[in-house]
Amino acid sequence: MADVAAAKVSVTDVSAADGPSVHVSKKEAGKGGTVTVTGRGWRPRTLLTLLICGQNMIGGTNACANGDGRAVTTDAHGAFRKSLPVAEPPKPCPCVVHVATVTGAPDAADAVFKVAGHPVAPLPKERTGGRLAVVAPPRLEGSSGLLTWFGAPPQRELAVMVGNPGPAPAKDPVFQVGTSHGVFAPEWEEQQWRGTVPAGKKAEVRLPVELAAGAHGDYLVSLKYGGKVLVEQPWGVGMPWGVTLFWLLLCVVVPTAVFRIGMALVNRVRPRRTTATAHSRTRTTGEPAVLPWFTPDTAPSTTTSTERPTSKGSA
Repeated sequence: MADVAAAKVSVTDVSAADGPSVHVSKKEAGKGGTVTVTGRGWRPRTLLTLLICGQNMIGGTNACANGDGRAVTTDAHGAFRKSLPVAEPPKPCPCVVHVATVTGAPDAADAVFKVAGHPVAPLPKERTGGRLAVVAPPRLEGSSGLLTWFGAPPQRELAVMVGNPGPAPAKDPVFQVGTSHGVFAPEWEEQQWRGTVPAGKKAEVRLPVELAAGAHGDYLVSLKYGGKVLVEQPWGVGMPWGVTLFWLLLCVVVPTAVFRIGMALVNRVRPRRTTATAHSRTRTTGEPAVLPWFTPDTAPSTTTSTERPTSKGSA
């Protein structure tokens, strides 16, 4: 038993020296169980994702039980320890526990694991064809229109210059385009590029990228081919201020309209003050009020004066 323990320690030390390592407490467990995943040799203070994947994850995260994955942050020495629930991946075994970085430079490691009771099938044959590599920095081309300012999905086109160093041409290669926001893992979508990259040649690949409606902030666009991440391109998406302006106007217009309708109803149902005042005055005096009346004979003369005019020339 001491020799076995020493062998495990030596294997772990060699793996840590060669790069990131992953170790699973059990080599086999059934659905509903839990295993402890430990690792060493990772970058310090780095966020990692832990997934159980089928077909040795040759098909990417589409072969993983993504809904039952876990996240963990490495310590100051690049080590971690995390419990992972056992779930059945969407693809048959052979299975692995896949650990990968979420941010920063991509890094990953796998540990062999068997999900008890899960189907086992031979691995699909790898297609013989060209290998693709990026030979120039990627670009995100396009701009946001007026509809994007009002919350429409932001759209861009990822342009990547790839070369084929392999001996055979790469015809209609299938890429995986992923978008991630913050510390969340990318959401991958398969896209087939229609064209051929001859052996020893290069070509520009253009693939559409679209975010969810109302998306804003800092995003990361990733391109994967053959299970390997080729490029990562940051994308800063502006705030859809048109939506904010719409809600501000709505908050002003609706209360104003409600106030006007309410005042119109009040003016319609309240009694007329002039009519009520006239009726109350009639009841008090017994007769309607009249204005003073003057006849022409009794009206005071405007020429009456107490002084007599003096005749001209009198001494």
